[in-house]
Order: sequence, then C-alpha cells, then structure tokens
Amino acid sequence: MPAKIISGKEVAGAIREELKLRAQKLKDRGLVAGLGVILVGEDPASVSYVTAKAKAAEEIGIFEETVRLPGDAAEEEILKNVAGLNQDKRFHGVLVQLPLPKWVNPDKVINFISPEKDVDGFHPVNVGKLLRGEPCPLPCTPYGIQQMLVRSGFSPEGQHVVICGRSNIVGKPLAALLMQKKPGANATVTICHTGTKDIKKYTLQADILIAAMGAPKTIIADMVREGCVVIDVGVNRVPDSSAAKGFRLVGDCDFEAIKEKAAAITPVPGGVGPMTVTMLMMNTIEAAERTLP
Repeated sequence: MPAKIISGKEVAGAIREELKLRAQKLKDRGLVAGLGVILVGEDPASVSYVTAKAKAAEEIGIFEETVRLPGDAAEEEILKNVAGLNQDKRFHGVLVQLPLPKWVNPDKVINFISPEKDVDGFHPVNVGKLLRGEPCPLPCTPYGIQQMLVRSGFSPEGQHVVICGRSNIVGKPLAALLMQKKPGANATVTICHTGTKDIKKYTLQADILIAAMGAPKTIIADMVREGCVVIDVGVNRVPDSSAAKGFRLVGDCDFEAIKEKAAAITPVPGGVGPMTVTMLMMNTIEAAERTLP
C-alpha cells in the first residue's frame, strides 16, 4: 500500500488556527505579540522568506516590522539595529534573515540577539537550554518536524529515529529535541553523516528516518525498511526542461520509489517547508506568553 503523504501545509494550517486563538488571548490581556526582522540587501530568496514571515504574522495577529538595511551595511550597523530591537518592548521575537554579507560574522550577529527574543532558536544559550530540556525557543525546522510527526499520528516516543545529517540547523538540534524525556520525544536517536560507514546499515533500522543531508536521492528505496516513516527535509534544485523555470524542487529522498515501501512520507515541496515559518510564529507567541505574570 502506498505511503500516507504527510502534508506540511495541512499541519501548518491547523497550527496557525490555534495560534490565532492564542494571539487573541494575549490581546485580551492587553499584549500584542511582536516580531522584529532585520533584512540586509535585496537577495531574492531572503526577500521572499521575509515576505512570507510578514504575511504569516499578519494572518495570525502578530505585530511584525521589518528593518531593511542596504546590501553594503557594516556589521556595526546591523548590530546597532539588533540592539534596538532587543530593547524595544514591542518585540518579543527578533530575527536576522540569513545569509548576511560576507564581511559580516553571522555568529556574532546571532549571539547579539537577546536569548529570550531569539525566535530562530540559534543562540548558544538556547542551544544549551534545549540540550538540558529547559524551556526556550526551539529551532523552527526541528520543532516543525516534531509537530508533524506527533500531529500525523507518528509520535517519536519509544521509536528508533535515524537522522541523516548533522547540521546546527536541523540534525543536531533535532536529535537533542527528540531524545528529551518528554511527551512527543523519548526516542532512541542515531545520527548518520558523511563520516558514517555504511549508512544503509543504520537507515534500515529506523522506525522514523529523517533525511537532511542536502543532496538529491541521498536516500534510495533499498535504504528504507517496509513500514518506515520518512521525513524529507532536503530542498534541492534539479534541471527540468519541462518546468517554466527550467528546474524543479526535490528532496533528499527518492520519493516515488520510497513511497511504495514507507508507511508515511513528506513531499517536497509541501512537506517540512511550510512548517518552518509556522513554528517561527509559534515561537513568537510563546515568547510573548512567557512575559506575562
């Protein structure tokens, strides 16, 4: 039987409806959740991401303001604007859209964001809190993956989760999140990466397999056991002369072949992607809620 398709659009839509209610409850108590965004330059992808975030905030009832800086902005100017958003009580969440110009140290900028306003979940303080299991803003993509699994009926609890990829944005924080002694976690987690010998040996053991290696068809059908749940985080452009833009987006998995074996799988696009912006909104609402007595 073909796999169940886990729709990130559907799960994200349900969460956004819940967030609208939470945003309204905050307003009923005299508090409007606020998100401050810094955009440097006019990179088309970055502009598109920021526009999507602003649209989502408006839909949910979050106050959003974007600070637009020129593409040649100095690091000091960016830090000055981060400091302004840190101090502005209208904003409960602050994020700086990446990538930044090559002369700017992104780690320095991220580390300058107040940890309690770090709604991307990238600040070292929040990374440490995540590992310790303390309340903090969670990295958006890992948080979204967890929510997709739980809300689709495939909770990681008691399952063997194999994560292919060890990035600071997905692999590492996702492992930390799913191993917590908490509902929606409590998984046995294995991480595979480019240094792993015989990745197939581990992927065939997975109850839940998460592909986040950044290359198309890294995971093929004979690496997946029957009945596995597959979450494809990858977004890769491959040439396609039949497409208007000359390319199409694919994940890290051989979707068509794997869907005949897996119990469930996420598509690309339309899978993990829609969850990331939604979880950013979740983090903003949660940051605002944490300021209440």
